[in-house]
Amino acid sequence: KLLEKKRNYWGKKEKVLGKREKVLEKDSPRPALQLQLGHRALGCCCKGPAPLTPGSLLAEDGDFLALDLGGTNFRVLRVRVSDNGLQKVEMESQIYEIHEDLMRGSGAQLFDHIAECLANFMEKLKIKDKKLPLGFTFSFPCHQTKLDESILVTWTKGFKSPDFDIDIVAVVNDTVGTMMTCGYDDHNCEVGLIVGTGTNACYMEEMRHIDLVEGDEGRMCINMEWGAFGDDGALNDIRTEFDHEIDMGSLNPGKQLFEKMISGMYMGELVRLILVKMAKEGLLFRGKLTSDLRTTGSGWFFAHEILTKLGLEPSHEDCLATHRICQIVSTRSANLCGATLAAVLRRIKENKGVDRLRSTVGVDGSVYKKHPHFARRLHKTVRKLLPDCEIRFVRSEDGSGKGAAMVTAVAYRLAAHQEPPGCAGGG
Repeated sequence: KLLEKKRNYWGKKEKVLGKREKVLEKDSPRPALQLQLGHRALGCCCKGPAPLTPGSLLAEDGDFLALDLGGTNFRVLRVRVSDNGLQKVEMESQIYEIHEDLMRGSGAQLFDHIAECLANFMEKLKIKDKKLPLGFTFSFPCHQTKLDESILVTWTKGFKSPDFDIDIVAVVNDTVGTMMTCGYDDHNCEVGLIVGTGTNACYMEEMRHIDLVEGDEGRMCINMEWGAFGDDGALNDIRTEFDHEIDMGSLNPGKQLFEKMISGMYMGELVRLILVKMAKEGLLFRGKLTSDLRTTGSGWFFAHEILTKLGLEPSHEDCLATHRICQIVSTRSANLCGATLAAVLRRIKENKGVDRLRSTVGVDGSVYKKHPHFARRLHKTVRKLLPDCEIRFVRSEDGSGKGAAMVTAVAYRLAAHQEPPGCAGGG
């Protein structure tokens, strides 16, 4: 059914892309940061003015800090960039846990905790007496008005605590960080893609198509927040009863509908819901249902072993059917992701006015990296829909934090060059 409707779906994606400014206008900032465990809770489409491209990340040297916040953990990094002809980047990092009470609490509580962890990291590296520029990878939807300002949260240039002094230079979405990370080595990288617990993408758009900022020359990175694609009903004709059930049982009904169809947080639950329905209809497990199988969040992937742990007595046919259901759910995810990505790449191709697009997509996320077949299926879908393009996929091995630090390096240099004489080194 998906393959039959793919052409219609692809057209709808482009239609939604063309209306992204209207989506932005409908959403308003929230007074407190309400992060929901494991996925992006705040569904809005946003554009972040960031006049930096992957090709601009050269000849910047120094020490920079980066924060990478996206889920139950966040990472603090010290990135050292040296430009002696080798374009060498060295990184040190530490992962800190964010407890659920902080993720569901106020923004002040969350960022107090982040500040404490950052102070701990700087203390360990014996750099707390240095004032270092910092880039922040913030993996949740926001309205970004400047490189260093973002709503849900508005940043100022100085971020102080009793123990350390740093300079917030850039707030970067994780997709942008991924694109910049991969673009450091491959200057053709103009798309960033995340497929993990959640999903999102960014791409380089022509300035002449962007109404929120002045000027028509050059390009700007667009954070698409495509997890919210379909919130306006654009995907209704391909959403199944299981998608509707997942949505109604979620913490944010009616939001992030595309994400709920393809990301890692929901694929296991989709499998469980299908198994329950088939068992109720007598098609699996001789009609037997256990309390574990009925429990939300108990979706698994290793057929016989896992079904047995769920208190079932699966036959060989049950195991084959379960394996096939998992395959269908993950294949649909890869196809949907590939179709949407193809629409973005086709837009880039049309913007450039070329007969054959040669481009690179930087990718990160546990589903893309760890699922045994997802990446291959995604690549196949993109190449099937774009036979006149040469698309290269590059895995981000260093995460989005490196990209945030690289953006910070460039932004810090540009800001220094724009300061009037005598003001160098000011806050």
